[in-house]
Amino acid sequence: MIKSKGTPIPLDKREDCLLKSVAAAVTTNPSLEAVTIDEKNHKISVATLGARDQKVAEQEILDIVQADKQGGSTSCGLMTGDRDCGDCSVDRFEFSTSAVKITRSAGTTTISKITCPTSPRFWHWKNLPWPTLSPREFEGFEHDHEDHAEGEWKWQLGAASLCGAAALISHFLLHGTMQTAGFLLAYICGSWFAAKEVFELLQKRKLDVHFLMLSVAFGSAAIGAWGEGATLLFLFSISGALEHYALGRTYSEIQSLFKSAPREAIVVDAGTEKMMLVESLSPGMILRIRPDSQYPVDAEVISGKSAADESNLTGEATPVEKQVGDSVLAGTLNLWGTLDARVVKSVQESSLHKIIQLIEDANRFKAPAQRLTDKFGTTYTYGILGLSGIMFLVWWLGYQLPPIHSTVETQSAFYKAMTLLVVASPCALVLSIPSAVLTAIAWGAKRGILFRGGAAVEKLAEISVVTMDKTGTLTTGNLQISKVESFPPGNEANVLEESYALENLSNHPLARAISSHAKKHGTRILPALNFESISGMGLLGKVNGHQIAVGKRNWAQGIFPAVEFPPDERSSMGISEVWFAREDGVMGRIQLQDEFRLESKNVVSQLREWGLLVVVLTGDRHDSAEALKNHLNLPDVRSELTPDQKLFIIRELSRNGKVAMIGDGVNDAPSLAAAHVGIAMGARGSDAALEQAEVVLMHDKLENFCQALQLSKAAKKVIQQNLVISLGTVAVLVTFAILGKIPLTLGVVGHEGSTVIVVMNSLRLLLRKAPAYKNR
Repeated sequence: MIKSKGTPIPLDKREDCLLKSVAAAVTTNPSLEAVTIDEKNHKISVATLGARDQKVAEQEILDIVQADKQGGSTSCGLMTGDRDCGDCSVDRFEFSTSAVKITRSAGTTTISKITCPTSPRFWHWKNLPWPTLSPREFEGFEHDHEDHAEGEWKWQLGAASLCGAAALISHFLLHGTMQTAGFLLAYICGSWFAAKEVFELLQKRKLDVHFLMLSVAFGSAAIGAWGEGATLLFLFSISGALEHYALGRTYSEIQSLFKSAPREAIVVDAGTEKMMLVESLSPGMILRIRPDSQYPVDAEVISGKSAADESNLTGEATPVEKQVGDSVLAGTLNLWGTLDARVVKSVQESSLHKIIQLIEDANRFKAPAQRLTDKFGTTYTYGILGLSGIMFLVWWLGYQLPPIHSTVETQSAFYKAMTLLVVASPCALVLSIPSAVLTAIAWGAKRGILFRGGAAVEKLAEISVVTMDKTGTLTTGNLQISKVESFPPGNEANVLEESYALENLSNHPLARAISSHAKKHGTRILPALNFESISGMGLLGKVNGHQIAVGKRNWAQGIFPAVEFPPDERSSMGISEVWFAREDGVMGRIQLQDEFRLESKNVVSQLREWGLLVVVLTGDRHDSAEALKNHLNLPDVRSELTPDQKLFIIRELSRNGKVAMIGDGVNDAPSLAAAHVGIAMGARGSDAALEQAEVVLMHDKLENFCQALQLSKAAKKVIQQNLVISLGTVAVLVTFAILGKIPLTLGVVGHEGSTVIVVMNSLRLLLRKAPAYKNR
């Protein structure tokens, strides 16, 4: 039990261990001043004083919380020497007030250093991303959500059926005390789940539509209108079951992506196979993937040939061929060949894990319209209660109607007030937006389009301008060798082989392209001595007993001034060059070209056909930009831009309309953040780009942007339809209720009917087919 200021804080053993671990980090790390953890809302905030080792401090806290999520903090023994979370106890561990202060308020726990009163004014607070679940953890997360969603709607449907059956039997077959008992059973079944919701909200001092429905139902019983109250509860519980069914369908669409994610992998070590947990895999390990098994992590093929089914990540049914040098994605299926692959990313950094994290983000960020309805929901509830109370007094005192009990000729003021309360309740309105947004997110996730929340779903439909980066967006971003030359001729194989010896040791994009080409052509790896990488210039080293330089022409000339280089000829548009120079006078040139995506021209044409302005922003030379403009029939291409200039253009274009930006690199991150909607290419996109983007196109399928745009417009149309249905129904029914022209039973049917229509209308989005775009 942790103590603060001598007062014990009641915690279970897991919480006690977590807080001790965080408190130990705050005590021992000079960069950390305070940490706030809100487990319920998945929020972590870290306070630092200055920038020294800030990233290290933040990562330490994230590692502690991640370890705790995986079944107990592994660092709770930092101060006690004990690694077993279950053994943490006050007798062996207690922070004194001279070290840290631990406070808890409204479910949020803050651990802070004891310092001078003015120090907190200078703390810099930063919100950290809540650690996400690994695929292994997600199995349990998925199972719980699936069982809960499926079980919830089935139980609600069963309760609603019992309610309806009991009400019908009581109305037609029973009399007197037995009839009352039958209606009581109907009330219990019909109000069970609503009562649980009301109880939870009352503890938070909140009211919602469930409270209104229960008030009307039991108010009806109080005046003897048992049948009307039972009808209300039956229809309300039916609509609740449909709502949970829709939510279950949404989750099942998303969960189908992960159901069979591998838990173990075959690791090849010195020719021996052994099984390891996927969480234990690290970059550099060699995996063996057999036919009909899934790739456990993102990896690079080093031997073998096969094809992969990537439909669960991209929605593309056509198998993708895999050979030496190709990348394979976690969670996709190896179809027919046995492959050996080198792990390039841990499970936490894999494509599958990106999807899990993005979907978690999507569930936390609401659409603007939904935030509006959420905000006014409680106020509206109080307003309807107040209006019903006022109209009760008007009908009773102003129109001299019976206050409580109706007569054969006249409905009572209370009966009319209950009717008004039912028809004015915002059930359909509350569901109109989130039901459509969740369904759209599920449809997109199934096809490799990830919306980071409802805001992105709504905002994408509003754009009038689409700006794009060139490299990695309109082009593949994967440079291909188009030509290898040697001077004098005849040494082309040596130029490639010796260049590969150095390039294989570099992570530069040009080096990766040359290495990939060499691997695919079976080029042997020669040992390189005295390797040196000169930033922005090239590589130096000794290969086959010769000193060589690989990189820019002018730089290589400076390394070997005695070597005579061929005349400097300007390369063709879109071509990059890597020069090879050897001390004995052998020269070489490797030319590389970035390939256009096959779908780029179709996407640009389709966007222009829809009336959108398409602008390409690139850092390439002007002549390369002109070639791009002519090839894709683009109206506006702006070249030789720095990230700052791209940002300025985005802001200028935003003055005349809503702008979407599509990019993939670190240099695109500022523009993605400034645009009305940022869209990132997901497979090769940088972490900075993915962090700023609101929409992610997994597996770099540019044509999915067209699908995302159409989906967004369809979702917005459904939201508008739902709002018209819900508000229109309320307006008509409230008008008739105030005029006293509608009985309670008809009001119940109209109210609940509109709720059912709204939910079913939203589910239509799951049934829409991906649009086909004609080739041009």
